[in-house]
Amino acid sequence: MILFRKFRVLILMVFLIACSMHIMIDLLPKLERRSSSACSCSHTPSEEPQNWAKHRAKPGSESGWPNKHTLRILQDFSNEPNSNLSSHSLEKITVGERPEALKRFEQLTGDEKRHATRDSTLKNAVVKGSRLSALFDHPLYTRPLPTLNDEDTLFNVNTDIRFDPKAAENPEWNGEGKDGDYAPTGEMSSDSYPNWLRFHIGINRYELYSRHNPVIDAMLKDLVSQRITSVAMKSGGTQLKLIMTFQNYGQALFKPMKQTREQETPPDFFYFSDFERHNAEIAAYHLDRILDFRRVPPVTGRLVNMTKEIRDVTRDKKLWRTFFISPANNICFYGECSYYCSTEHALCGKPDQIEGSLAAFLPDLALAKRRTWRNPWRRSYHKRKKAEWEVDPDYCEEVKQTPPYDSGTRLLDIMDMTIFDFLMGNMDRHHYETFEKFGNETFIIHLDNGRGFGKHSHDELSILVPLSQCCRMKKSTHLRLQLLAKEEFKLSVLMEESLQTDTLTPILIKPHLEAMDRRLRLVLQVLTDCIEKEGYSNVVEDDLGTEGLNTGTVPQR
Repeated sequence: MILFRKFRVLILMVFLIACSMHIMIDLLPKLERRSSSACSCSHTPSEEPQNWAKHRAKPGSESGWPNKHTLRILQDFSNEPNSNLSSHSLEKITVGERPEALKRFEQLTGDEKRHATRDSTLKNAVVKGSRLSALFDHPLYTRPLPTLNDEDTLFNVNTDIRFDPKAAENPEWNGEGKDGDYAPTGEMSSDSYPNWLRFHIGINRYELYSRHNPVIDAMLKDLVSQRITSVAMKSGGTQLKLIMTFQNYGQALFKPMKQTREQETPPDFFYFSDFERHNAEIAAYHLDRILDFRRVPPVTGRLVNMTKEIRDVTRDKKLWRTFFISPANNICFYGECSYYCSTEHALCGKPDQIEGSLAAFLPDLALAKRRTWRNPWRRSYHKRKKAEWEVDPDYCEEVKQTPPYDSGTRLLDIMDMTIFDFLMGNMDRHHYETFEKFGNETFIIHLDNGRGFGKHSHDELSILVPLSQCCRMKKSTHLRLQLLAKEEFKLSVLMEESLQTDTLTPILIKPHLEAMDRRLRLVLQVLTDCIEKEGYSNVVEDDLGTEGLNTGTVPQR
């Protein structure tokens, strides 16, 4: 009997030793990865609050967060579908490949994971017979620009001139660079300028960037991969926006995720209190390219670590003090702004990762002044009052007699912007800008598109009032809209293909894509009504000349 008991104790001890060894074997790789240099996105929910607890000071202390923040009830959008996690899912891996693939993926650093998911998206986007490539090869998208002279370019760059970083406004230009940073202590030739500067140099009277400029794609990759060196809140505006500076001294405007892809603007919201959506900024850039306007500064999506890439690098104390930990153990912040900057509308990660859009900065105003113009069809931004154009059907006749709309292409550019906004459902177009150097004979810049793509189930026909009142349009725009209404160049399909190249894909859900096709048909119907009423030559302004004869589109009546 005693021997039997000893034998059972021995078996139990062997079992416990085996379990302990298995646990140690499982933990060793994780301990090694923790001890090694981790990337900015390698936090876990349990680690971050412990670290934060150490940093928190007594109430009133300069270095700690206010204790009351953790006691407030939070509105956490990150718990919704399509949250602030990357939309690429490991569940797509087949059953047989899953264990090995998961191990390989877990061994990657955060940046490597991000690049791996982006590469897989790009591979999926490459399909036989790309409609987007066929569109950009169409004659309407290959028309050359007029010959540019010094007056037509924003900057007159002499390739013999060297770039002196000490002349830059940013004092960090004179600082020492770390490994992997750009340390511009000497001079640089124009060929070795960073991509953001080459983008600025390429701006001219007719476009922000050329159709097939490789610098734009390279700059967008920089916005996704470059290390963020500083963050500050942007002054002005109704909602929180951050100015991010990168290791190559470029800057971009960051709009964090506030709504999930599936959420629509609540029906009781006024247009001026709607959320600004990060995915709308990304989609607007792609739509602008497909329409061949090229008037939206390049935008891309990025998954940002709120702790290491915002909180730890900001020098803005007002922003820094608004960070806290939610009851769901997520990192949150809210900053300072007119709307939605409170703990009830905090921006929360999962646990500290948050999506956002990054829009490349235009040249500094000290180098290239811009003029801000009031949109003639600006809304009243009032709960009860209506704007003049909403009550006067002949309002356009007054606009046509007012400079700069009485000559040149400015009124036609407003019509382009009207169509652009209607396809997105954007009612918030109160101002627009132009580069002062080019005077009135230049394109208008389509800035601030975050309130587009709010309602896929509703078409706001009041956005089209400028077009229906003026009945004017460029021939090139009309032909492109007809082309995008065809089955082989369907707008929704082209947008879906274009958006697949973004890191945060999917950017728009299917109903938003289908809504654009529906709205495009409505635009063409308004134009048809105008042509029947006033005649083709009085509605469509020929900006093509003899070049528009071989476009492969349906002949006009």
